[in-house]
Amino acid sequence: MAIRTIRTDEDPILRKKSREVEKFDENLKNLIEDMKETMYEAQGVGLAAVQVGILKKAIVIDDYEGTKLELINPIFKSREGEVDGMEGCLSVPEKMGKICRAEKVTIQYQDLQGKKKNLEAEGFLARIIQHEMDHLDGILYTDKATEMYDVEKQGE
Repeated sequence: MAIRTIRTDEDPILRKKSREVEKFDENLKNLIEDMKETMYEAQGVGLAAVQVGILKKAIVIDDYEGTKLELINPIFKSREGEVDGMEGCLSVPEKMGKICRAEKVTIQYQDLQGKKKNLEAEGFLARIIQHEMDHLDGILYTDKATEMYDVEKQGE
């Protein structure tokens, strides 16, 4: 497996729409493993394939509260409520922003074998899912932020 380069906000690929995954094969499994390794190395909670330069509808998530997900071709089924919260992004380093997101979401997705599944999420996990799914449509959180802040890198 390999740690891939995370594309940052000036990279035009981040503004492109990702394509549906059609082949559930070894290449997809390798991509997902690389994405997980990359996400953990960067200390993130989620990563979309486009962030490593691959225009496929694939997301990995670890909310560090016990939920680890691999979402292939996710689509929203419902969104409920609204809540403001702070977000950062591995593709927009050293910044954070205040965003209004749905408090609760229901999505349908496929697992690594192509099997369709449903998931209900709320709170922090719902926020991560919405953030990562925006990436699949070429949207960065900075597009939706009502306030932006500079953040100093940890350890400096």
